[in-house]
Amino acid sequence: MTTSLFSSLTLRGTELPNRVMLSPMCQYSAEDGMATDWHLVHLGSRAVGGAGVVMTEATAVTPEGRISPRDLGIWSDTHGHALEDVASFIREQGSVPAIQLAHAGRKGSKTPPQEGSEPIPESEGGWETVAPSADPYPYADGATAATRKMTVDDIEDLIDAFRAAAKRSLDAGFEIAEVHAAHGYLLHEFLSPVTNHRDDDYGGSFENRTRLVREITAAVREVWPEDNPVFVRLSATDWLPDRESWDLDQSARLAPLLADAGADLIDVSAGGIHPDQQVPDTGPGYQVPYAEHVNEATELAVGTVGKITEPEQADQIIRNGSADIAAVGREHLRNPYFSLDAAHELDEDVSWPVQYRRGRFE
Repeated sequence: MTTSLFSSLTLRGTELPNRVMLSPMCQYSAEDGMATDWHLVHLGSRAVGGAGVVMTEATAVTPEGRISPRDLGIWSDTHGHALEDVASFIREQGSVPAIQLAHAGRKGSKTPPQEGSEPIPESEGGWETVAPSADPYPYADGATAATRKMTVDDIEDLIDAFRAAAKRSLDAGFEIAEVHAAHGYLLHEFLSPVTNHRDDDYGGSFENRTRLVREITAAVREVWPEDNPVFVRLSATDWLPDRESWDLDQSARLAPLLADAGADLIDVSAGGIHPDQQVPDTGPGYQVPYAEHVNEATELAVGTVGKITEPEQADQIIRNGSADIAAVGREHLRNPYFSLDAAHELDEDVSWPVQYRRGRFE
């Protein structure tokens, strides 16, 4: 039987009802890191809309790990409790609740996009950002924010923070945990020689630069149930061909090492480390070849992103074996019911929420 967008997928002991995932999309609507009614409605609507996996936005493992003061967090038990209704509702709709665990690194302490994405001084409610090296993010307008190089003690505390956040996520009812190591945030900063200039066990060689993401993946796996999957999101390339940088071959080399650390799926994205990045033509599915390359290098499942907007396009990605999951981001913002629409267009028989059955396509 041919695998399609609406084929189920079992990872460890967890069955995904289909291959559509809501890609993590920051909402900038949290209050002191706490989930609000917005998160319940936003994420719940995509579960009602039939996505097989519904994943939260980047959820900070420490207060300083947020991108902005309006980001979601899970650095305390209270933050975990605030997400319990979200995870429960997603599961009640037949979707799998997932959470992305993150630390923004040097790209933190800035205003939300609706307020300009500008660095916030500590005197105005911002916070000290940390990174593998003491190099601030070079904002396009020349603005910078003080950035401190992490000590080995800081790194050990960070691993503990991810482990504790994973435990809170499990207690809140999430079934998938994703380690965010993409888009120029802290773990990606350790991977890339563009931002990692350390000369200790966490910098220099490929083995050293990848050490932290491998250790954090292992720490999450330690507390995550044997039957539930762990994902890792990677930027497959920095899009910086003019300098030494993180690239597709290194991503493919890292994938099997992440499997050894306990990962079950590599969620392949790209870019974000530096504003000089040279983004290629961004046509439909423009990042799918990155997922294909990683897919060839590992036995792990692979997810792909990047202008996946049409049902037939998403279906072909799965049927061609390019990836195991189609992660749909912006199209899900435009249409919470993307999966129900896709099932209709692809002539797939899927169950609708009983409350909406009168609205099924004829």
